[in-house]
Amino acid sequence: MKALFLTALLSCSSVLLHAQQVISIYSVTIPNSKPSEVKENMVTETGGRIRISNVIQPTLTVFRAAKEKANGTAVIICPGGGYARLAIDHEGYDVAKRLNEMGVTAFVLKYRLPNDQSQPDKSIAPLLDAQQAIRLVRQRATEFNINPARIGLMGFSAGGHLASTAGTHFAKPVGDDKTNTSVRPDFLMLLYPVISFSDSLMHGGSRTNLIGSNPPADQVKLYSNELQVTTQTPPTFLVHAADDKTVKVQNSLRFYEACLYHKVPAEMHLYPQGGHGFGMNNKTTKDNWTDRLQNWMDANGWLTK
Repeated sequence: MKALFLTALLSCSSVLLHAQQVISIYSVTIPNSKPSEVKENMVTETGGRIRISNVIQPTLTVFRAAKEKANGTAVIICPGGGYARLAIDHEGYDVAKRLNEMGVTAFVLKYRLPNDQSQPDKSIAPLLDAQQAIRLVRQRATEFNINPARIGLMGFSAGGHLASTAGTHFAKPVGDDKTNTSVRPDFLMLLYPVISFSDSLMHGGSRTNLIGSNPPADQVKLYSNELQVTTQTPPTFLVHAADDKTVKVQNSLRFYEACLYHKVPAEMHLYPQGGHGFGMNNKTTKDNWTDRLQNWMDANGWLTK
């Protein structure tokens, strides 16, 4: 136990060397919250990967690009974990450092996970946090030296469901905000994402954790994001492995098809192998999807100073 704690401590220390600050996304009251005995928990699993659960205080960990590289683009990262935990390092901090190499300032979002004990409506808690993160980064663009019209949202697995929800539900933001700041991401990056909550394609844990074990049909449809794509959905980059047994590759395929139908620019990279949760490193191929991402961002002008 001591060894695991020490590993987690050292990992966090390494992260802090690269991250400039951790900021709360809410300045005063956290919306859709209620008093409870829930306490945040961090564990280190076999292999040294850090997992965070029971998030009460949502935050952004800021990774600024070096001044000589910074190009004004920002990306907010939503780690995965089935809406039960956050794979905060290999689907968060590690990716942020890679984005810094591209000149992109990155923000790792520690969002609230659905919890009936601490939230009056657990189904909207993650989206509230994602939309507030976009709002905050856009409002403080000058401080972060970024372009408020170049803010992307990246998500892995269930974090990909959250990102795709934010990318398709922005016209009617959840919660009550008086600033009228847009919560539409300017582009989306979805890595082996949970997209559909349909019986045939869902990741059962993600659906149950967010909307319950017996959700009404209208809520299943609402959170099946392949059905929510419109012409206003942001340009999208998708990555998935065909042999993913946790989140079926058809999740990405359906979202891509919806983008095509609505004429939303989309690029998809499918690997025959890799399974689920590989983060930046699919060990079954010498190809690196982050290089493909860099090419896509460059082609769209998001890496131009």
